[in-house]
Amino acid sequence: MNDTALAAGWIATFTGIGTDAKGLIFTILIPALCGAFVLLVGFRTKSPGPTIMACILAAIVWGLSANMSTLQGKAVQDINSYNGGTTSSSVQRGDQ
Repeated sequence: MNDTALAAGWIATFTGIGTDAKGLIFTILIPALCGAFVLLVGFRTKSPGPTIMACILAAIVWGLSANMSTLQGKAVQDINSYNGGTTSSSVQRGDQ
């Protein structure tokens, strides 16, 4: 009977680690990779055109990753409207 409690504890632990990892990816890793991408393009090409384009692309990626919850809500609304749904949604938030 202690095995069930132990398994539930491990599941909760790994769920917490997954949530923390997701937060770290969105708040630290993606902005750092965007900055590294801009620096890499700037140093490799040494011209303003590709560097400016790299800044624009990095800003798009960073902005979209920062607004994931808004994009998820919009996607749920679009799916429900295409399915002919009304205010009672057929696709719940969190469905992946």
